[in-house]
Amino acid sequence: MELYLIRHGIAEEQQAGIKDEERSLTKEGRQKTEKVAHRLVKLEFEFDLIVTSPLIRARQTAEILLATGLSSHLEESNHLAPNGHLYNWLDYWLKPKNFSQNAQIALVGHEPCLSNWAEILLWGEAKDSIVLKKAGMIGVKLPEIGSPVGRSQLFWLTPPRYLL
Repeated sequence: MELYLIRHGIAEEQQAGIKDEERSLTKEGRQKTEKVAHRLVKLEFEFDLIVTSPLIRARQTAEILLATGLSSHLEESNHLAPNGHLYNWLDYWLKPKNFSQNAQIALVGHEPCLSNWAEILLWGEAKDSIVLKKAGMIGVKLPEIGSPVGRSQLFWLTPPRYLL
């Protein structure tokens, strides 16, 4: 299985009167994310499923990916919200779904969670070594059997500027 960890696009800055959960993509963030999505389509990416954090900026990013035809299925998971835990997502979301070994799933979320998740899947622990830029993507291939923790392979790490 291939997981694509995608960070939301550029969002409004934190400010008084706006809850973090309600921060939207900026005009620039929306445009950049659309360009990245169209480039992924040209590269013939297709996801069996897009799973998004419930926060507005991640949901908007996921909807852009969906609208460009990268997938026809979108689900929401609280595990992808800031401070979500990989182990909880694996136990309560991924395992019960019983996806095929060829599945390609995009997870749209936040930093530093997504980078930490990738590092845990690759090395068994978060090392703060990987940086995922806004609208960037990490691709991780999970092993066919056994736990993916510390046993997965990195095959894609792209900041958005390489896709624009």
